[in-house]
Amino acid sequence: QRHLPPQTWTNSINQANKMALLAWAKETGIDLVQINGQRRYGGPPPGWVGDPPPVGTEVFIGKLPQDMYENALIPLFQSVGKLYEFRLMMTFSGLNRGFAYAKYSNRRGAKEAIAAFNNFEVREGCAIVVCKSTEKCELSLDGLAISVSQQELEAMLRQVTEGVLSITLYASPCQKRAQLAVLKYSSHQAAAMAKKTLMEGNMRLGGVEMRVDWLNPELKQKLQSCKEKPPSSRVQGSKCLGVPKQAPLSPVLHNALDHLNTLCQRQYLGTPVFLTKCIQANPNGWLRFWCRVVIPGCPVPFSGFTWVRQDGPGRSGHEEAKVAVALQVLRMLGES
Repeated sequence: QRHLPPQTWTNSINQANKMALLAWAKETGIDLVQINGQRRYGGPPPGWVGDPPPVGTEVFIGKLPQDMYENALIPLFQSVGKLYEFRLMMTFSGLNRGFAYAKYSNRRGAKEAIAAFNNFEVREGCAIVVCKSTEKCELSLDGLAISVSQQELEAMLRQVTEGVLSITLYASPCQKRAQLAVLKYSSHQAAAMAKKTLMEGNMRLGGVEMRVDWLNPELKQKLQSCKEKPPSSRVQGSKCLGVPKQAPLSPVLHNALDHLNTLCQRQYLGTPVFLTKCIQANPNGWLRFWCRVVIPGCPVPFSGFTWVRQDGPGRSGHEEAKVAVALQVLRMLGES
């Protein structure tokens, strides 16, 4: 039995509609870009000036015939409003995966599309679903080893995904001695691509397989409510999920700043410069800082996030953050 080469086999599927799509793209001058399982028009479209459209302008399109392409779909959805972006999810064979997303230049366009095309028959007997896109931007990553630090996770995510804005670690609600991370991305598209990459890549960190999914609203609410409980409940073995990882620094560790300064002077690297910015404050006194340490003799600055506890009223937490990040730098340099 003769087997066709994979490329020949995939090209032979739905060939007539693929040729029609190519002819339409050439005739209209529309540029379609395929990246990681989705084919995209616009985002922004030609001639667009200004910021992207606000939340509430994107619709989800489901139950599409798999052999239908943009030459039929874009003119249809463009007929009710100006499209900012159209994304068709694709299989490796060149068929679509049965769903797409259309983002309009304003919310009115999205409302018109839902009114006009929900339950609309794109072919006889083929009614599609069109509804408001949830535009989720947060993922949950469960099953992280307790030894994995926020800095390690951030470094891995920045290598394989784009648009990550924040990472928050919690005790896993499903597994003992494991962590759950909440990942926030810059857009629904960035989060969806990250989810696809992490799921298909079977990612591991610390030798443990991780499970990724959209952040469940109930889980999010539970995590946020737990954040308001005292950090000591975590230390005493409570199963509260939302307590930040870092425990208060012991007095011994306050020597970390002096230790780092001494090390840099001994190695002729110059005096470290600390940049700290508080990006989150919890009612229980915990503060989350973005930190950067610039050492003149090192070509790349050290950056990361850390949680600290305010040491009494009137303290900003910046000094505690400097101590915490100095300790992290020393560990990276193998000096602690």
